[in-house]
Amino acid sequence: MNSLAWLLLGLPLLSAVVIHLGLKRLQSVSALVATASAGVTLLFSIILLLSEGDFITSFNWASIAGFEGIKIGLELDQLSKGMMLIVTGVGFLVHLFSLAYMKYDQAKARYFAGLALFMFSMTGIVLASNFIMMFIFWELVGLSSYLLIGHWYDKDSAADAAKKAFLTNRIGDFGFMIGILMLWGIAGTFTFSELAGGLAASSGYSITLLGIAVLCIFAGAMGKSAQAPLHVWLPDAMEGPTPVSALIHAATMVAAGVFMMARFYTSIGTEVIEALWGVQTIAWIGGITSLLAALMATQQDDIKKILAYSTLSQLGYMVMAVGLLSPEAGMFHLYTHAWFKALLFLGSGAVIYACHHEQNIWKMGGLKKTMPITFITFGIGTLALCGFPFITSGFWSKEQILETAWLNNKPLFLIAALVAFLTTFYMFRLFFIAFLGKSRSEKSEHAKEVGPLMFTPLIILAILALISGFSSVAGIIAPSFKILEFHIGPAFIASLLAVILGFLFAFKLYAKTDEDPLAGHKVAQVFRHKFYLDEAYAKIIRYGQDGLAAFIHFFDELIINGLIVGGFSRTAGGIGRLFTRLQSGNLQGYATLFGIGVLLVIYITVFVS
Repeated sequence: MNSLAWLLLGLPLLSAVVIHLGLKRLQSVSALVATASAGVTLLFSIILLLSEGDFITSFNWASIAGFEGIKIGLELDQLSKGMMLIVTGVGFLVHLFSLAYMKYDQAKARYFAGLALFMFSMTGIVLASNFIMMFIFWELVGLSSYLLIGHWYDKDSAADAAKKAFLTNRIGDFGFMIGILMLWGIAGTFTFSELAGGLAASSGYSITLLGIAVLCIFAGAMGKSAQAPLHVWLPDAMEGPTPVSALIHAATMVAAGVFMMARFYTSIGTEVIEALWGVQTIAWIGGITSLLAALMATQQDDIKKILAYSTLSQLGYMVMAVGLLSPEAGMFHLYTHAWFKALLFLGSGAVIYACHHEQNIWKMGGLKKTMPITFITFGIGTLALCGFPFITSGFWSKEQILETAWLNNKPLFLIAALVAFLTTFYMFRLFFIAFLGKSRSEKSEHAKEVGPLMFTPLIILAILALISGFSSVAGIIAPSFKILEFHIGPAFIASLLAVILGFLFAFKLYAKTDEDPLAGHKVAQVFRHKFYLDEAYAKIIRYGQDGLAAFIHFFDELIINGLIVGGFSRTAGGIGRLFTRLQSGNLQGYATLFGIGVLLVIYITVFVS
């Protein structure tokens, strides 16, 4: 098992290196190598999941006298085993889908090398046994995300989106780094399994300081898991290829923040976290992000943008559960969400591919007849995301979060229930407009069902979207995730009403229409423009940058050049000009100066002495 774990980590890196160094001109071979690597890592993950016992293995990477050293190590427990199945399972299906979706791409080898690098980076985060190793792979995930979002870098919007994602994540990662160092100062260790012991041994630490460290660590999760106000990068990241959206921005990278917080909580114990101030801040950030994103999704027209804001909203659900000291509930929703959101993104990719890269849902319609497999699987994904009672995985995991909110924070429960209603509303808005009614463009009218390489992953994910939430299945795949016994209570009633009302409102407004009846309303415009947060950021950056640049220019010109450098320069020039006049080369001048000197010597000798 030890060797298998290291192979699981190293195989994607080997695949990326081989493609980049030796197979860049062999596009199809590169795709097959990366896909085969993803398939083998999925097999390894299944073997590790079925194996008994947990273990930690590591070796010293850097040692300094008087310092415990920095280790590269793997920790395999039920949490990491379950997460690895998600990463490799979704990863393999995305690779398989990409074989057809990216078939004619001119840079297919670079694309698959980027996927392999991402798989290596994400595996490192999940298996890391300490914060230093996790942070290294955390940054590698940021790099691979930048490369994949900007795959079509000749398109300005894609290049800008890649830079936006990279820079926004740097803000959160800076806080993450500070939090790690603060935690090491308190507990004296970076290793997860030693954190609880380190805190117990350091009984004199400040609760306030530890609370600040936890919030700084959470800043890293805010960046990766796109929580407000660091959420603005995720919708723009849809400029990358659609399979990238399914892999990075639905199931794995954006879930890294939730996984990291769950790993951290389980390492130091929820009792310690519960005693800290500011923990409710995490829950409120998740709840507010969930509500804002759901409202934004109600007025988007780009099929991928709708799913992107849906991802933001569901990530807010997960973070809220973590903030309410129920990381198991957050991870359970992460686990079910991975399957049905990957299904929805790949389904949108199939629609976009069949409609000749049309992404506006108002230029689709009638796809039920021309794309029956995609229609059925996308419908299953929609039901799962809405939490349709009893038959979908999303219902069971969403129930956990609603139940947790009801027991711990009633205002957040109301927000979560409202988000459940909005989720049903905007998803059926998308479904009715894109798949039902008549075709609204020539592209959608001539759309055809995608081939087996693309619809096979959809069928597999659709099955998982239905069954993965049941305790008999989840108990095998993800035994460490929280599976509560179902009972009829406020959470169930709220969930049921949300689905019914959301469907009825969507049916009333969008089942038979060729234009959005809400488009002209001022409130709808605010949602469509994402509460104008991007515009606000643009002004802050522009004015802040211009103001700082003006101050630096003033300081540089007046103080540095004008007084300091300029002053010394003018002084040196004046002295130089004085000596230039003394050394003119004129013999009469020299004779006169010589005579004056002689007279001065005589005067001093006779009269002064």
